[in-house]
Amino acid sequence: MKQFMAMLKKNENEHHPPTKLLNLAGQLCQELQSSSPSLEKLVEAMMGCKNKRYFLTNIHVVRACVSVHIRKGQHDAACRLLEYCKAEEKEELVQLWHEIHYQRVMEKYQTDFLTPLQRFRCRKRNPPPISLCPEGLKSRNYSEKVRQHLHRFATERTANPNKKQREGLARDMNLQPTQVYNWFANYRRRQKS
Repeated sequence: MKQFMAMLKKNENEHHPPTKLLNLAGQLCQELQSSSPSLEKLVEAMMGCKNKRYFLTNIHVVRACVSVHIRKGQHDAACRLLEYCKAEEKEELVQLWHEIHYQRVMEKYQTDFLTPLQRFRCRKRNPPPISLCPEGLKSRNYSEKVRQHLHRFATERTANPNKKQREGLARDMNLQPTQVYNWFANYRRRQKS
């Protein structure tokens, strides 16, 4: 830690901090994850320097910064940091985005955990920004062609296909039999309401 602080001070006026300093920052963030006061001090030093954007290319540094912000209850600052950072690990950044919002909901309802449904609703209400998901979130809906085929089968033949029919549909549509089973169960539920 002392070595890092000395290197940081020495290179504070450099346009681009040396790679050795950036790597050391990531390594320290990994090692100090469980040590809250030391990690806070490290994050404060990195985020206080004018070259902080270079540190935010390292996923370990980003994770540490988000962790410190969450501990302090600074959820908006953590979200802004994720939008601004340039780390390559987009899936992990999206996961961190969701963790921030889970934490916010848990604090709101004064609970230690969220049910899967609460997590799902939280993700739907707080989708990650385009900077984290440039191609957008993956859709869990079936293509129009698949939906039309299943709907046609349900209206023309039966809304309650047997196992053999479901397996045939799954093969034809390149789906799992469970997916076909669930589609028809949901279809029947929608028809009742």
